[in-house]
Amino acid sequence: MNTFILIPAAALVLWTIIVLFWMAALRLPALAKLGRTKEQMRGGRGQDLDGVLPGTLQWKAHNYMHLLEQPTLFYAVTIMLALVGSGHTEELLAWAYVVLRIVHSLWQAVVNTIPVRFALFALSTLVLLAMTVSLLVRLHS
Repeated sequence: MNTFILIPAAALVLWTIIVLFWMAALRLPALAKLGRTKEQMRGGRGQDLDGVLPGTLQWKAHNYMHLLEQPTLFYAVTIMLALVGSGHTEELLAWAYVVLRIVHSLWQAVVNTIPVRFALFALSTLVLLAMTVSLLVRLHS
């Protein structure tokens, strides 16, 4: 089993945790400044804070949620590639995916213009597609 393909997946997990802490470090003080009672702070979901907290703070939360969506497919593909065997090309694709997702995160969290963000998302999706096709080829042979 080639576990090198799992290193980029672990790096993306680490990045996701960093974004979680970044989000919490900004949102929790902002929530404290709202002066809400404990009862007002019960229940609810993070998305309920849209319109309550500044958009620039919510961008980090939105990106955190994005890191829990499509990357789950990436994790599945990398685990399957580790099981069936992967080569240098798949490892490069995995690192490309991670780098693109990190750049996407930084762009969304700081600048957040849609055309660039979408282009980064689309490019990372194409990389994930290439990894998936490579996996299918390896499974077939």
